[in-house]
Amino acid sequence: MLIVDAHQDLAWNILTFERDYTLSASETRRREQGKEAPIHNGDTLLGWPEYQRGKVAVIFATLFASPQRRQRGPWDILCYADSNQANDLYWAQSEAYQRLTDDHPDKFRIIYNQENLRDILDHWNVEGTEEHPVGLVQLMENGEGIRNVEELEEWWELGVRIIGPAWAGTRFCGGTREPGPLTPEGRALLQAMGDIGFLLDLSHMDEISALQSLDMYTDSVIASHSNAKSLLPETESNRHLSDRIIRGLIERVGVIGVVPFNRFLVDGWTPSDGRQKANLNHVTAQIDHICQLAGNAFHVGLGTDFDGGFGLQSVPTEIDTIADLQKLIPLLSKKGYSQEDIAAIMGNNWLRKVSSILPETS
Repeated sequence: MLIVDAHQDLAWNILTFERDYTLSASETRRREQGKEAPIHNGDTLLGWPEYQRGKVAVIFATLFASPQRRQRGPWDILCYADSNQANDLYWAQSEAYQRLTDDHPDKFRIIYNQENLRDILDHWNVEGTEEHPVGLVQLMENGEGIRNVEELEEWWELGVRIIGPAWAGTRFCGGTREPGPLTPEGRALLQAMGDIGFLLDLSHMDEISALQSLDMYTDSVIASHSNAKSLLPETESNRHLSDRIIRGLIERVGVIGVVPFNRFLVDGWTPSDGRQKANLNHVTAQIDHICQLAGNAFHVGLGTDFDGGFGLQSVPTEIDTIADLQKLIPLLSKKGYSQEDIAAIMGNNWLRKVSSILPETS
């Protein structure tokens, strides 16, 4: 089954650590021994050969930078003091994707429209072909790169199709560890996004701003990489989705990407607990919870956030690379999910959602 991963910070890693995602994960790990990347971000889980083995056909590839108040050290170079600096950093990341796809069109291609998406999927469905290009849908995480709403048309032309207004709190809304509602600028942003047709990503938005967005944003909504808070009852973090938000997304025909990160799977997990404390059954429990709330399997997918602040050391014990996400298939089947349900969870739900907002052609 084809996989769609709704969240990978590829450009951030390319520019921060010079990671080369045309290489295998094992080769990147070998090259990075003794360097900064595995110390701060863990050993990589990603590489083009692993995308092939795991049948990862489409990735929501992010543009991401963090505010200087959340900078983690001198190595954390993609941080901004204001929206002008954020804008520069996001442009640099979009350009990094353009270079990647220009230099390696056989391996990666930016998806701008439905025609591009069909070409990618058709290639993956050719029998006897072992190597396929991976499609990249650009997702702006933490909307501070948008200096004013008039720039949205330009970001659309660059290929951005999804915008998440928050990571930490922004001038648009509250975010992770920094709660708060939509601001007047946030309401204006959502109005302008809807006029163009962007997907709105609620991940990282504070509960109150997410609820307000569900009420006012009339276009498509998702949560690209978020887990259910009710399965983490001891956490006080506003990073996870309450059942109220999940139900709101379901009512709006949204899709939620489950994150296979141990801290988001097991209450109180820390690296000192080791990988064995979390397993893929915790991932399937998150998936199943959303499906039970929905009454079907059409509102959940995968949003791994792999290489997004964590690596091999912080994922379930059965996972060595992204290719191992295919191990979810027998576990979901054992829980009673049909092949149609599993195909929806692994990728078809995301394909349906992103296709609905893509123009037919450029």
